[in-house]
Amino acid sequence: MLVADNHGTHRWTGRTVRWVTVDRIIFGRPLRSVAFDVAVSGLVALFAVAGAVAQPGGWQATLVGIGMVVALLFRRTHPSAVAAGVAALALVQVVAGWGPLGYDIAVLIALYSVVKYADRLRDGVIAGLVAAVGVVLAALQAPGPAAWWASAIYFGLITGAVWLMGLNVRTRRLYVLSLEERATTLEREREAEARAAVAEERTRIARELHDVVAHSMAVMIVQADGVRFTIDRDPATAREAAKVVADTGRQALEEMRRLVGVLREPSRPEPAAAPDVVAEPGGGLSAEPTHRRPALVELPGLLDRFRAAGLRVGYATTGDPVPLPPGLELTVYRVVQESLTNALKHAGVGASVQLRLDWSATTVAVRAVDDGRGRPVVRPAPSGGHGLVGMRERVGVYDGSLTAGPTQAGGWRVEARLPLPSAPDSEQGEAA
Repeated sequence: MLVADNHGTHRWTGRTVRWVTVDRIIFGRPLRSVAFDVAVSGLVALFAVAGAVAQPGGWQATLVGIGMVVALLFRRTHPSAVAAGVAALALVQVVAGWGPLGYDIAVLIALYSVVKYADRLRDGVIAGLVAAVGVVLAALQAPGPAAWWASAIYFGLITGAVWLMGLNVRTRRLYVLSLEERATTLEREREAEARAAVAEERTRIARELHDVVAHSMAVMIVQADGVRFTIDRDPATAREAAKVVADTGRQALEEMRRLVGVLREPSRPEPAAAPDVVAEPGGGLSAEPTHRRPALVELPGLLDRFRAAGLRVGYATTGDPVPLPPGLELTVYRVVQESLTNALKHAGVGASVQLRLDWSATTVAVRAVDDGRGRPVVRPAPSGGHGLVGMRERVGVYDGSLTAGPTQAGGWRVEARLPLPSAPDSEQGEAA
């Protein structure tokens, strides 16, 4: 589907509308081509049969014409052989002294076919030379020098026009075939790049979620050691530490379940989008180290970096923020980062972006809307990234939804909704 990109340009989204035409096949060839060739051959046969009584040579000449008709049926698949056969039959006609006849239009059709369909243009050149000799032989049968010259010029002009028309159609046909092949190649490359981007982003998600789970396991070990040392002296503290161990273990198990789920389920590749970069002071962009695990408390610093890069970022929150699991918190941070990077790359320096986090009892929503009225960045951002793919993958891990698209005012909107996890105590109460 073709939509407006950030901002004022167009791009293809992951869902591509394909127009598929199904051709019926007969004798290994499309039915339309076979029907057209039969119609052409039938026209030549009509000329051959119609003059059977009045034309020189009578029925013998008609049989020569029928031979040309049969040869023309294969003019697409074997153009060189058809041209050679028609030329041989035309030579029989000249030797017999019958002169030019109505069915000799088959010679022009064979000449056109060999120039258009032959694998090598050399065959078309040879056919043109043979046709020139045939023009001379046909003109020699005209009575008197004046008639000879008139016939030679007339037949020569017609033959040359047919040869040039075949060459022009051949050139256009090869050009169209090259464009189709190039489009097919580009489509394969685009799909391969999209698959590679998804694989790379999933690898990165796996690394980051591995850090989340490793952090949870470290907390569990520390708390378990605390239980071991305090269980006899301070049972209340030991019980609280054991509760922390249980809650942390459940959370880590849930993170692992989501990780395994997103890595197992294949997703549809989508076009590449903004890379995972952050703004540097002075208008530049740089990749953020992959070993860090940012948190929401770092959002003010992130917004300041984008403001220093030239964006006018407005930030607001609604509702009461609640603590988030590390993986979900990282997802919210990355969605904000990718949305602002996308706005800086496409809306440009000086654009205004309104960022809002909406907290409710069940969801947290991230909404970023820019006006698309900035100017291009002085130093272009790196190309070939996969920001939208990354956001979609990350949001999908937590069963959230992501929408992105142009606004009526000419800007771009990104909105992600993520469900909040229910508290472990409430889950246990519901289970009881």
